[in-house]
Amino acid sequence: MSESIRAVERALDVLLCFNRQTPELTMTQIAEQISIHKSTVHRLLKTLENKRFVERDTATGVYRLGIQLLQMAYLTLERNDLRRLAAPFLRRLWEQHRETVHLAVLDQADVVFLDAIESPQRVKLTAAVGQRLPAFATAAGRAILAFMPDEAVQDILKRGMPQYTRQTRSSPEAFFDGRRLVQERGFALDEQEFEEGIDAVAAPIFDQSGQPVAAVSVAGPSYRLAHDRLLEIGPSVLATARDIAREIGLADHLDELPAENASVIMANGK
Repeated sequence: MSESIRAVERALDVLLCFNRQTPELTMTQIAEQISIHKSTVHRLLKTLENKRFVERDTATGVYRLGIQLLQMAYLTLERNDLRRLAAPFLRRLWEQHRETVHLAVLDQADVVFLDAIESPQRVKLTAAVGQRLPAFATAAGRAILAFMPDEAVQDILKRGMPQYTRQTRSSPEAFFDGRRLVQERGFALDEQEFEEGIDAVAAPIFDQSGQPVAAVSVAGPSYRLAHDRLLEIGPSVLATARDIAREIGLADHLDELPAENASVIMANGK
């Protein structure tokens, strides 16, 4: 590997040190995390700072991600056809239920929110575009995983299933036990499995081959979105997912979908 490629790889390693749990880091922490000498990390950070990919707090000396990454993220989101074309359907769902609505995709073992419309109600779930949450413990993630091949799902679950709350299904056996119900309903529920007091319902967006490529979800406080209410909302979330797929052209050939996935969609709103 050439020195220039190695430098790029190390610079990317530095950027990947920052996440939701560690949004700010010192140079020493970064050096320890990626096992590179501090002098090398200092040079990388200086270059990234000059290009505005990171910024340094002059008072504390800690680093955080810079404005350049934010600008690039917005450019990516604005050019994402899924997000753009789904927007009016998400808005319609939001107007119907007045709860927070999300559009999410699967990235490795997490779901990442591409779009979010916050509930207009005083007590609400704070939405965050770009936020990552564990797929196995969220409605959006389970809606996607329910229709993926077993082997792919098992590989994702092997990466870890922490017990976030008392309700979290933190074993592959428990997850697969609940997956059949998701397949039968066409939508998935999250009843305080990732965070106490938060419930959600989500449905997958299928492509032409019957594979889930994204999910639509409605989330809010569990006292407003109790089990029966989630079941009431579920069909409209599923219908929204279907409409988005049709708008984007992902489901132009619905009749050609694999029988299991097609039957779920057909039974819930065609």
